[in-house]
Amino acid sequence: MRRSGVREAQRLSGIPVVLFPRSKSAPEGVPTAQLLNALRDLRVDFVLLAGYLKLIPGELVQAYPRSILNIHPSLLPAFGGKGYYGLKVHKAVIASGARYSGPTVHFVDEQFDTGRTLAQRVVPVLADDTPEQLAARVLHEEHHVYVDAVAALCEDRIVWREDGVPLIRTQTNPDAYA
Repeated sequence: MRRSGVREAQRLSGIPVVLFPRSKSAPEGVPTAQLLNALRDLRVDFVLLAGYLKLIPGELVQAYPRSILNIHPSLLPAFGGKGYYGLKVHKAVIASGARYSGPTVHFVDEQFDTGRTLAQRVVPVLADDTPEQLAARVLHEEHHVYVDAVAALCEDRIVWREDGVPLIRTQTNPDAYA
């Protein structure tokens, strides 16, 4: 979303927005302490990432355990990690001969795309798919699965098994899992 779009969404919703513009003086991004202070000042509960390609600092991950979500356009752990983003993911999926792909919503840890998986949607890889066609179908599912996962997070419907695996309780039956 363009900065003007962020500001317009903020104005309409009343949700506070803090922008940390990129600059030549800070090529590595915002200092972690400054970011943590802004998040604490705003009493942020969750951090939601989409299309963010940098590694999240360990201090931020530790300050927000089980509270940072990201989405990736493959069925992790396949085709994830540093360098796997955008069409590169879909080209690799097709080149591998995989029959299925799809988005993964996962909790963020201190590595690229290795946090616990919260939700996935399966998208078939068609015999004549181009990376662009596959990307479009995966993106369609990304929009749905991320909204569902964020709703579960906000509604406190995520249950953690003893082995650290997160499960999403359904909205209608608290004893059933999605």
